[in-house]
Formats: sequence, structure tokens, C-alpha cells
Amino acid sequence: MRNKFDRLREAAGRDPCPPWGVRKRRLEALYTLLHDHGGRLAETISADFGHRSPQETQLLELFPSLEAVRHALRHGAAWMHDERRATSLWFLPGSSKIVYQPLGVVGIIAPWNYPLYLAAGPLVAALAAGNRAMLKLSEFTPRTAELFDELVRKTFADDEVVVVTGDAALAAEFSRLPFDHLLFTGSTAVGRYVMHAAAENLTPVTLELGGKSPTIVGHDADLAQAAERIVLGKMFNAGQTCIAPDYALVPEDSVEAFVAEAKAVVGRLYPDLPSTPDYSAIINARHFARLIDYAEDAKALGAELIPLSNAAPDQQTRRMPPIALLCVTDAMRVMQDEIFGPLLPIVPYRALDDAIRYVAARPRPLALYYFGRDNGDIDRVLRETHSGGVTVNDVILHIAQDDLPFGGIGPSGMGHYHGRDGFLAFSKAKGVFRQARLNGMELFNPPYGRRFARLIRLLLR
Repeated sequence: MRNKFDRLREAAGRDPCPPWGVRKRRLEALYTLLHDHGGRLAETISADFGHRSPQETQLLELFPSLEAVRHALRHGAAWMHDERRATSLWFLPGSSKIVYQPLGVVGIIAPWNYPLYLAAGPLVAALAAGNRAMLKLSEFTPRTAELFDELVRKTFADDEVVVVTGDAALAAEFSRLPFDHLLFTGSTAVGRYVMHAAAENLTPVTLELGGKSPTIVGHDADLAQAAERIVLGKMFNAGQTCIAPDYALVPEDSVEAFVAEAKAVVGRLYPDLPSTPDYSAIINARHFARLIDYAEDAKALGAELIPLSNAAPDQQTRRMPPIALLCVTDAMRVMQDEIFGPLLPIVPYRALDDAIRYVAARPRPLALYYFGRDNGDIDRVLRETHSGGVTVNDVILHIAQDDLPFGGIGPSGMGHYHGRDGFLAFSKAKGVFRQARLNGMELFNPPYGRRFARLIRLLLR
């Protein structure tokens, strides 16, 4: 791994600022890799999960990855242009500008839940910014990691992009390499270790973590529409999505109707949950047991569990049906940890003030969702809550907007990328002042006398 890193570092030193033609070629090569092998990648991801719908992978991983490349190809050359900045009156006729320079070698640690998109997305930004990149994919998706490694080796030179595979110990060593920037997507707990390891080299980090992303259903929301979109967002990838709706705040007089609508949605979208090819398995036995433990702990502490389908949890296939949880409290683990599965706690509220206070009193999440039509209420939620990003009257879709930054805040992460924001994250915005041939700086040279005294009084007035 260190040898691979050193080759990347040496190549970055030889060509520290590749022109757009080189960056374009690399992006086009990545596009071809994804486009030509998308079916094979979807099959491999499904094998790693025990089953995941290939159509879901096409929709949630392949399409946004390809769209990210297309966006960078359309706009990347413009992103590279120097940016003129104003020069203070006192330093005219000098001029100021920002030059965007590649950082060098970018490290990317991708998680298991969306192993393709969360590897390709940061890679697009790194390549558009002119960097070399090294990726570490999760040991929980070993087949996908091996295939992506194989495809990258066939597509890129070993001093452009490389992939390393291995377990958590290797990931720890990866984090300690002296990258010029390190992007990690994963849990908050692991993110702390990554940040600590990177700090040894003063490596700047972008952390895309998670947390409990709330959904507020407003009093004027279309309840059927809200239930459908929340349930669908919760059941994509069986809830194993960092920005899935974690819990729903629902007006107390609408809870019963919301649960009924949610049941109807599940029955319509997944009529035969145990056997449908459209629903994903939980990634492994440990995570399946974790979700069962959450449900049992909540029930023991007084929660009411309402199955949203007729299916039962199946340990052999690791299919976990969606379950609504009522009467939840902060003492329950399901209300303390990021759920990362198809359990949906429902928290009743009376006034919007109560819902906003509930969200604001908790750690800042990666995403927040609001359903409602009143623009004043929408503005209040946007203004009075903090989150990494927001989708209004739907869920998850803000991540698919290439011209919006994506990233967390506080315990849900730091930094952001996607589109131009990704280009900026992996570039050094270098400020450059160019002195004019004729200028007045010599007026301030020592020895300091009357002329200096008059000038400094003018400056400090």
C-alpha cells in the first residue's frame, strides 16, 4: 500500500497541475468503466449483500455516479479558470486573483452500504480537481472491492488511480498515510478514529458521517404522499442509507392515519416482501441481529411495535420487514443510535414549535426532511434547525443534485463535496497578488519620518 501511495505522490510531483485535457481523459475513462460494467457491478453488489435489487443499484448508485461524471465534464474546464478578486484601493494598480491548484494525492474511504456511488462520487471530484487518488473499499463488500480494483487497474495507470482492499486494520493504516486530503464516509464512531489518524500528518479531512435524520410531517402535509415517500426512502436498500429518514415527527392527531397509510404503501410497493426481488437483505448477520435487538429493547421499554407488512424477520435470508414504533422514548437504543435499517419510530407532536425544538435539542443530523405546503412553516424549519442538507416534500433527493454541496455538520460530518464544491474541496484556492511595475510601496519604506507619519494617519483614520 505504501508503494502505491509513493508512486502516486511521485507522479503528482512530476505533474502538479494537469491541464483540462488530461483531467477530461481520466473522467471519460471513469465514465466508460461505470457505463460498460454497470451490470456486472450491480450483480456483484447483490452478491455481497446476499441480495440487493440490481434495479435499485442502477437507480441509486450507477445513475448518480454517471451523472456526476457528466456534470464534471460539462463544467470542469470552467471550474479551473482563475478567479479575479478585488484589490484594495491602497494597493492599486496591483491585481489580485485566485488560482485553483490540485492538492496532490487524495485518499477516499468508501463504506459498504453504497460501495459504488460513495467511491465514484468522491473520485469524480478528485479527478476533476487534477489529483491522483487512492481508494479503500469496505471489507463488508469484498467482491465489489475486488471487482472495482480489477476495473481500475485496467482503466487507469498505477500512478493515477489505485484501489486497496483489506480489513479494518488495513483501513487504519490507510488513514495514517500522509495524504493531501482524506475523505471518509461511514459511522461517526469510526470517523473519530480516522480524524485522529489523519491529524498525525495534519491531513485535512472531509467526514461524511450520519446520525438520526428527522422527518417532520407538517399539519398541512398531504399525509398519503408523505407516508409513501418516507416509507420508500426508509425501504431503499432496506434502510441502510446514511440519509434515510431515521424517525418521523407526525402531528399527534394524524399518527393513526399515517401508520395506516404506511401499511398501504408497503403492501402496494412490496406486495410479497419475503420473496420480492425488489427488496434488499441486511448486509450481514451482525447488523441483522443489531436491528432485532433495537426492536426488542424498544418493546421491553414500552414501545408499541406495528409491523407494516405481513412478513416476519428472516434470519436466514436477512430480510428485515419494516416496522413502525410508537410510544418511543430517549431511553431506547432505537432513539439513541442511527438505525440504518427499516425500523421507523414515530414521535407525535402538537405544534410545529414542538417539532422544531425536538430536532434542535438533538445532535445535528446529516439530513432533514419536511412535508408541508406553507412557505412560512418551511422557512421556519430551514431557519431554526441545523442539518447537512434538506429535501422538502420528498426524501433523499438533495444528494442527487450535482450543483448542491453535500456534507454533514457537527457529529454528522465536516466539509462537503459534489460538483463544483467537490472541485473546491480537493483544490487549493491559492491567493495571488501581482504587484504593478509602478506602485507606491516605497513611500512606506524606512527610515520612518514625517512622510510616513502623514501616510499612516491617513491609513488609520
